[in-house]
Amino acid sequence: MSTERLRKYGFVAGFLVVPLTLYLVFVISPYIQAFQLALTSWNGYQRNPTYVGLANFGKLFDDEVFWQAIRNHAVILLVLPLLTIAFALFFAFLLNLGGGSRGAGMRGVWGSTFYKVVFFAPQVLAVAVVGVLWKAIFRPDESGVVNGALIKMGLDPVGWLTEPSLALWSLLAVMIWQAVGFYVVLFSAGMAAIPRDYFEAAALDGAGRFRLFFSITLPLLRDTIQVGWVYLGIAAFDCFALIQVLSVDAGGPDGATTVLPVEIYKTAFSYNKVGYASAMGVALFFLTITFAVLTLRVSRREKIEL
Repeated sequence: MSTERLRKYGFVAGFLVVPLTLYLVFVISPYIQAFQLALTSWNGYQRNPTYVGLANFGKLFDDEVFWQAIRNHAVILLVLPLLTIAFALFFAFLLNLGGGSRGAGMRGVWGSTFYKVVFFAPQVLAVAVVGVLWKAIFRPDESGVVNGALIKMGLDPVGWLTEPSLALWSLLAVMIWQAVGFYVVLFSAGMAAIPRDYFEAAALDGAGRFRLFFSITLPLLRDTIQVGWVYLGIAAFDCFALIQVLSVDAGGPDGATTVLPVEIYKTAFSYNKVGYASAMGVALFFLTITFAVLTLRVSRREKIEL
């Protein structure tokens, strides 16, 4: 190898050493420690944890709370990406192309820039703030925004967060409300990258908005939608902060809204079963990785050149 190439690789390596070191220390090392703790019965205080092998993973199969959390993840994984992407695509299309043609080009609805700011606003709020805000909206008495309106209309108040059959769906509504603005902006950026000539030519041929969306916009946004689906799927395996703040008794009522991150937190810090909580964390890690890999492989296709 020539001296010049050695210098080039040495220069690149010099820039990579620090970030790779930080990544190994603060990302890879905690993962390895979690895998190690999952093989122990450590309670968080023992100096020398007792190794129990795969016993913690065996307990997971008989843990009804664990399976309830998995079922809730399945519902969130199906509903959250599907509805968020559907709403975001609809609003992004309106804001970018819904106004029809103007002169020689396509335009969005009137005031589209203002609407983008409005849609994105929930994204800049801290999750804890969102939880407190919606807890006030969902209050079960007349002081709640929703129930106050129902009572004034002569209807009975609804326990949006206290009824097991409604609690998870109420939380999903909040998750979608908070997430949709980011994906409106994401899909708007994707639509801006599509040459306007395609839309103008289709419009001249008599294509309506429905045809423009399904025949041009949707196929050319497939890669962006794929990225959004993966992001939302990973979010569906998290959602710890919102459920911790907004739900009844952190995952209630009766486990109706619990998810694995919440159960990991309670198991580790309330029940002092750090080893068992680490086993849950390992299960969550592999569920998330499996979802991301399967989504990318199933939706993979040849790139369309614009």
